[in-house]
Amino acid sequence: MPSAFLDDRGLLRIAGEDARSFLQGLVTCDMDKISPQAAGFGALLTPQGKILFDFLILEDAEGFLLDVDADLATALIKRLSMYKLRARVSLAPDLQHGVLALWDGAVSDGLEFDDPRHPGLGRRAVMPRELAETSASAAKADYEAHRIICGVPRGGVDFAYGEVFPHDADMDLIHGVDFKKGCYVGQEVVSRMAHRGAARKRIVPVRLRGPAPPPGSEIRAGDLSIGVMGSSARERGLAMIRTDRAEEAIAAGQEMVAGASIIELLPANMP
Repeated sequence: MPSAFLDDRGLLRIAGEDARSFLQGLVTCDMDKISPQAAGFGALLTPQGKILFDFLILEDAEGFLLDVDADLATALIKRLSMYKLRARVSLAPDLQHGVLALWDGAVSDGLEFDDPRHPGLGRRAVMPRELAETSASAAKADYEAHRIICGVPRGGVDFAYGEVFPHDADMDLIHGVDFKKGCYVGQEVVSRMAHRGAARKRIVPVRLRGPAPPPGSEIRAGDLSIGVMGSSARERGLAMIRTDRAEEAIAAGQEMVAGASIIELLPANMP
C-alpha cells in the first residue's frame, strides 16, 4: 500500500469570512460543493480562458487549503491578491505542512481527502512536512507512474501554464470545471468552447514502443505534426494531441513517432 511525499507541492491558506465567496468568483470549480468531506479540483484562468494555476482545494476548520505546484505558490498569492479588494480574506503560504499521496489502500496519520480528479488516483494527506517525508513508503516517481497510468495530466510537464485552455488539459473530464456555476475569470471563453465543442487539442494517454521521449518532443506522422509528448513512465505516457491531425494520420494508416519511439494513442484510457 504505497504512499509518496510530493515535495513539488506547496500549500496556501485561504481564510476569513469571505473566503468561499472570494474563491467562488475566481476559480473554475464550484466552491459550494467543497466541504470537509469533499475536496475539489480547479484552476485560476486568464481573462482569455487559459490556465494560469491549477490546484486541489481542501476545506478544514480554519478555511481552505490550496494544494498547488510549489514553484507557483508565491505567484498564485500575488495573483489572488489582485482580486482581493475589500474582501475579508487572508492569503498566506503554509510552510509547516506537506502533501502525501496515498494509493492502493494506503492510509496515514494526516488530514486525508479523496483526490477528486480520478478515483484511481487514491487519496492525499496533509500533515507536518517532516512527518509527510518520513511516512512515505514509495518514491515520488512511483506516484508519477501511477498518475500517468490513470491518464491524469500534470501542469508544467504535460501542458504549459498560460498557454492552454481547460479543455486542452482535460479539466472538463477530471472534474476541474463546473459549467453550471456562476461567473469566474475566463468563464465566457470556457463556456463558449464547451457549447461549440471547439477543443482541437487533448491530452491523451499513449503507449510507447521504444525509449521514452523527453517532455516536449514532437510527435509526427510522416510530414504532419501531431502533437508533443508530456510525461512518461514504464512504457506509458501522456501527450498533447491535435485530434483532427491524429484522426487524419490514423485514417491514412501512418505510424506516429516521437524520437526513436512509436506512439500508440490510447483514447479509451482517458479519464
